Amino acid sequence: MEQAMYDVVIVGGGAAGLSAALVLGRARRRVAVVDSGEPRNAPAAHMQGFLSRDGMSPAALLEVGRAEVAGYGVHLVEGRVEQVERDERGFAVRLVGGPALEARRVLVATGLRDELPDLPGLRERWGKDLLHCPYCHGHEVADRPLGVLGTGPGSVHHALLLRQWTDDLVFFPHTLEVSESDRARVLARGVRIVEGRVKRLVVENDRLRGVELADGRLVEREAVFAFPRMVPRDGMLEGLGCTRNEDGWLVTDAAGRTSVPGLWAVGNAADPRAQVITAAGQGSAAAIALNHDLVEEEVERAVSAVG
Repeated sequence: MEQAMYDVVIVGGGAAGLSAALVLGRARRRVAVVDSGEPRNAPAAHMQGFLSRDGMSPAALLEVGRAEVAGYGVHLVEGRVEQVERDERGFAVRLVGGPALEARRVLVATGLRDELPDLPGLRERWGKDLLHCPYCHGHEVADRPLGVLGTGPGSVHHALLLRQWTDDLVFFPHTLEVSESDRARVLARGVRIVEGRVKRLVVENDRLRGVELADGRLVEREAVFAFPRMVPRDGMLEGLGCTRNEDGWLVTDAAGRTSVPGLWAVGNAADPRAQVITAAGQGSAAAIALNHDLVEEEVERAVSAVG
């Protein structure tokens, strides 16, 4: 039975999960990575800001990463985790329509999902010419007619930030109430404000033409930025009693430890601001801390056995 137990089961095979698996595999730990094949950045054709991998497609990064971890004996499991449970041996990681994997420790690296406003065209253009992160996509659309869609409190800052990539920026408050002070800041920054409810994104020949308002006006834009509502993919942890912050995200320490002993979380599953390179670093740091945690447990057992 001991041979059937993994030292660590990693839920999620993105940059964070694979980085953790690489470190743990090299540390000669028995590791499984369970992944459903639905990365958050799948719609994007490329990723930026990852040193030595700038411009690489997300799919290519994962392909290389899977090959690397498999070379160290890490087990790659295709599937979706339904629930993570505590048991007398550690954790049972239950797969949808499949078996339960037994593990001494669990690392959650499942990322998050982006919830967009219910407007025609948004979901279809997501990751193409409807964008989110200026640091990920700003350089590629610099000096072009851009827009920012008001989706929440962070949209004003989004507009202020994006102005440095273009002189032709329009802020669409949509249904967002903008204070007079914020309005003054946006205008002083050189951003044009177009009032009115947004009806849809207009696309022609698979390219964004502009933003259509409810009154029929069309404001031509080549790309639009929108701040989505970010929701962690951590439903499999229900019942474990993890401590969460006021926004509903898992509370972790600098190494990724949650309030539940033996349960760790990294990347966008715990930090909505983490980019690909950040998530990879968090996975690596968590793996080192996880290995030390396992060593301490093994030393205690050995001392107890000798005593």
